[in-house]
Amino acid sequence: MTRPVVLFAEELSPATIEVFGNDADVRHVDGTDRAALLSAVAEADAILVRSATQVDAEVFAASKTLKVVARAGVGLDNVDVPSATAAGVMVINAPTSNITSAAELAVTLILASLRNLARADASVKAARWERKQLTGVELLGKTVGVVGFGRIGQLVAERLRPFGVNLLAYDPYVNHARAAELGARVVELDELMREADIVTVHMPKTPETTGLIGAEQFALAKPNLHIVNAARGGLIDEDALYEALSSGRIAGAGLDVYTSEPPATSDTAKRLLELDNITLTPHLGASTAEAQEKAGIAVARSVRLALAGELVPDAVNVAGGAIDDLVRPGVALADRLGQLFTALAGEMPELLDIEVHGEIGSRDVTALKLSALRGLFRSVVTEQVSYVNAPVLAEERGITVQLVTDESAERFRNVVTLRGTLRSGEVVSVSGTLSGVDQEHKLTEVAGHALEVPLSDHLLIIRYQDGPGLIGQYGVRLGEAGVNIAGMQVSRAGNERGAEALVVLDLDESVDRDFAEELGASIGAHSIHAVDLVY
Repeated sequence: MTRPVVLFAEELSPATIEVFGNDADVRHVDGTDRAALLSAVAEADAILVRSATQVDAEVFAASKTLKVVARAGVGLDNVDVPSATAAGVMVINAPTSNITSAAELAVTLILASLRNLARADASVKAARWERKQLTGVELLGKTVGVVGFGRIGQLVAERLRPFGVNLLAYDPYVNHARAAELGARVVELDELMREADIVTVHMPKTPETTGLIGAEQFALAKPNLHIVNAARGGLIDEDALYEALSSGRIAGAGLDVYTSEPPATSDTAKRLLELDNITLTPHLGASTAEAQEKAGIAVARSVRLALAGELVPDAVNVAGGAIDDLVRPGVALADRLGQLFTALAGEMPELLDIEVHGEIGSRDVTALKLSALRGLFRSVVTEQVSYVNAPVLAEERGITVQLVTDESAERFRNVVTLRGTLRSGEVVSVSGTLSGVDQEHKLTEVAGHALEVPLSDHLLIIRYQDGPGLIGQYGVRLGEAGVNIAGMQVSRAGNERGAEALVVLDLDESVDRDFAEELGASIGAHSIHAVDLVY
């Protein structure tokens, strides 16, 4: 039996190579040598990379045998996931390999900022002795605000508690009981910014969280505030941070991530390099020997599963193996419904029913449950969400998840529904189906409103009191903004004028949150959500 060819395009640990034993033909190539890479990948079944090798459409075109690409790390900036999906190639990474390293770096940056370590190091090396100018402050008794209380935020909180700090947490999706277990009080962002002596940021980067901490938040802060970001560049508005630091509005900062990297390539970030009261590191969150070792071994094990045709926990684009052929097309649909649910709910449910109706209800639909949960958490946590850690994330947040199957379906052959009960008792629901030969994703229900509209990449969903002229009003506003409506459908709760209406607009491009809120206010909308879906 021919052994699969596993191509290592970058140097990985001996332990990573040992995972394959004698079950694979392991080969090596310098992934930065483009010609050599394209030649070597022609015979490869799998390719393992770190961050230097660009795996793009040209690479996929060069090989007809490639089944899986594995990135030994968290990010996927050097892997063209859409091209991989189009080529039927699975993409794998190591979503939790660096969480301890990232948490420890955040704590390090906090201490370095409080004690002026970077300035002290530079001073001594320059043969200066500036003890009086470099007086710092203790961590004991300070109030630390953790913005984003997912896995990494919680690890940071656990490590800071022995220092004798008071903990605040801001996270719309946090489980309050879990936060209390770690000694953290859940508050709104403005309250956290007013009360904290130290703020550490651990949110995912989404359109909603970009620039989350800006001039308004710094205006609320104490003058002794130190702020740290070791999560994603752009969560802190760099212009506002520069103004706050240079004017003495806040005391200090520590950054490991930037809007543009390296920061010297951006005029905005470059100004930060001039300041003495900021500690800067070159995106070192995952740069520990332990994190690199864990990442390599994790992806190697996943590659073995993929080549054996098994379900791969850390696949980020296509689910492989152990899934019924009738169920498989619904995996991506369930993921997108999960993303849509989170966007509409704005928080995590306490109870989530994942309902599968129709002929696939007689099959094993566990993969649909896992995929729906994966979609649910995509924009909520900093780490990559996989089929394995998604249920863990739900359990950590106290979400009761039920999979409900029924072989009957009224309007469509098969329907997947996510129905969640929020803390307030409000119920949020979304449903979808697969349509036609191409298995197009269709949205069939939102909040009890029956629909049949493409579940496309860019949606605008508005609930409002029906009345004449409203469609024209928001259509004109979108046109003035240069946003094209590819399709739309209106569903009304009753037949009479004045009933609640829900419209789903299929847009050619995304619209930002501020524009959506202004548009909603102009027509007196009950709610408006601009949603961007990925897979």
